[in-house]
Amino acid sequence: MLESGLCVAAMPTSRCARAAVFIFLFFTAGATTVEDSYSDFIEEDYTPQLDYKDPNWCHSPHLANGEVTCRSPRGGAYKSTLGTRCEMSCDRGYRLLGRRSIHCLPNRIWSGRAYCRRIRCHVLPLISQGRYTCSQGFFVDSRCDFTCKPGYRIQGEHSRTCQHRGSWSGVQPECSDTDPPKIKCPPSRLKVADPGKLTAKVSWDPPVATDTADKFLNVVLVDQQPDTEFKEGLHIIRYKVYDQARNRAACKFIVRVEVRRCAVLPPPLHGYLSCSSDGNNYGATCEYLCDGGYERRGMSSRVCQFNRSWSGDAAECVPMEFKFSVKTASALLDQFYERRRVLIISAPNISDLDYQLQNVMIQKADCGLDLRHVTVIELLDSPPRETGRIKENLLQPEVIEGLRQAFRISRSYFSMVLLDKLGVDRERFIVPVSSDELFSYIDSFLLEEEEREKLELHKDFCD
Repeated sequence: MLESGLCVAAMPTSRCARAAVFIFLFFTAGATTVEDSYSDFIEEDYTPQLDYKDPNWCHSPHLANGEVTCRSPRGGAYKSTLGTRCEMSCDRGYRLLGRRSIHCLPNRIWSGRAYCRRIRCHVLPLISQGRYTCSQGFFVDSRCDFTCKPGYRIQGEHSRTCQHRGSWSGVQPECSDTDPPKIKCPPSRLKVADPGKLTAKVSWDPPVATDTADKFLNVVLVDQQPDTEFKEGLHIIRYKVYDQARNRAACKFIVRVEVRRCAVLPPPLHGYLSCSSDGNNYGATCEYLCDGGYERRGMSSRVCQFNRSWSGDAAECVPMEFKFSVKTASALLDQFYERRRVLIISAPNISDLDYQLQNVMIQKADCGLDLRHVTVIELLDSPPRETGRIKENLLQPEVIEGLRQAFRISRSYFSMVLLDKLGVDRERFIVPVSSDELFSYIDSFLLEEEEREKLELHKDFCD
């Protein structure tokens, strides 16, 4: 039975069966032992023989996602016979792992194994203010297209491709804010200057600035600020806006300030005008003033109105009228109160040398005296031939005596008394003085500031 067991492990099934039958018959024929009968058994050599003709000595090779190219000793039609050598290769997008070349061994197995693993590129990082979409994920030949958020543009390549070696083509792009912001200025505007002014305060709403990328924009006013005084004429107002990437946009509009003007008023004959502001602009007031020896008749002033016309009618300057037939000196001087200054010239007679000299200079200074509102009163001779006069108008004897007594004017020698508009004795001269000396004193001590300004404007009138 032990030998029978060995036969089963080492021989083919058919041969082991015949030996078993033989042993069974041997035991029934005689009384000899198994050992004795085994010693006469001739063992055959049953080792498998290499068969190069068996077409399926090794299993048929297969490589998923790849290709197997085999060469057999028996020719190209035999893919797995003993001694066949196969070259392993993977499809595009796959990498070979294991043996690149295998051959069929006598033990009916291949000399190695291999398989194809799909090639994968690394995960692309996200880009700020953008995104990407890939056609085949992160595998070979997958194309990833990059897009940016509104207001941003791709800087660099717009796409990258996973290459067969597992690396991406190109370099990672960026999303940059290259679109300038948008700004809309307020509409242009016209503003009429305020009454009596050559400027106007102009205001406007701030411009509207937007940007597709940024919410916070830097808006800069280049020119004059709103709610300030603008001069007459056109003003261009410019705004600039910058986004966080320093992209710039600009807009502008016009502010026009109009000064409504009346026709220029002509000055009155024997007089002049004193106007406020610019003289003929809306709200300006022009006052009628008369030269010395003349007084105004009509309205004292006129105003330039919004409809560009002057209020009222023009005034005129007429010769000043005085009553020379009054009986007292005070009645005469009252007519000059706050209107005229008075220069009283006294001389013993008309042939007095000082008087004659002074009279020549007074005649030359007549225009300048009128500009300074000075009236000259002459007192000459002694009673009963004494005379007093203002130009050609003779004074009453009582008035002459009243003037001499009120201001202590002697008949014995030449003298002059200068009175201000209030009738106050301001200066005395006992010798003739030139017109320049007389004017210098009047200008320095008797003229008011307004009168000095008017005199400056008309200083060439007497040339």
